[in-house]
Amino acid sequence: MIHPDTEVKFISEEIGYGIVATKLIPEGTITWVQDELDQVYTPEQVAEMLPYTQEMIDKFTFRNNKGNFVMCWDTAKYVNHSFNSNCISTAYDFEIAIRDIQVGEELTDDYGYLNVSEAFKAKDEGSPRTTVYPDDLLNFHKEWDTKLASSFKKLNKTPQPLERLLSQNIRSIVKQVLKGEKELDSILKLYYSEKVK
Repeated sequence: MIHPDTEVKFISEEIGYGIVATKLIPEGTITWVQDELDQVYTPEQVAEMLPYTQEMIDKFTFRNNKGNFVMCWDTAKYVNHSFNSNCISTAYDFEIAIRDIQVGEELTDDYGYLNVSEAFKAKDEGSPRTTVYPDDLLNFHKEWDTKLASSFKKLNKTPQPLERLLSQNIRSIVKQVLKGEKELDSILKLYYSEKVK
């Protein structure tokens, strides 16, 4: 589920629709949680689908570390890619804002940590990176872990409307990390490789 203070908005002809903040979303806010309504499809299930359905799976899902396709049931499926994303996934099935997201600003992910099946050229943002690759997690996880660790510390300093969707186990892990009793798991735990099954 996407953060409640967001809405779908037309961004541009090139990008199409995206998700923008309707109120300030402070750094350290949980912006998305994988919840019970999200649909998870195995590669075998997708292979049995009609071609048009497979296109929608390719367009609106991400792959988890088991290689399954996750389809968000709500507007979260409209979160677009950016090499300078303001949200980052955690190893705990939720994402957080890694800087303040202003009213009207688009919420973005770096698709490099979403296990894309094929490389694709992204919109030029003046970044040294121009293409998203299936193995980006192997190459950039340390950089993403650093950003995540800094913002994760603010989780208990800002209102968290999505916290109620976290399982008891995840809540317990988050508390241990915030207390310094456990190390924050690397985003590398999200990695899935077609070669490793």
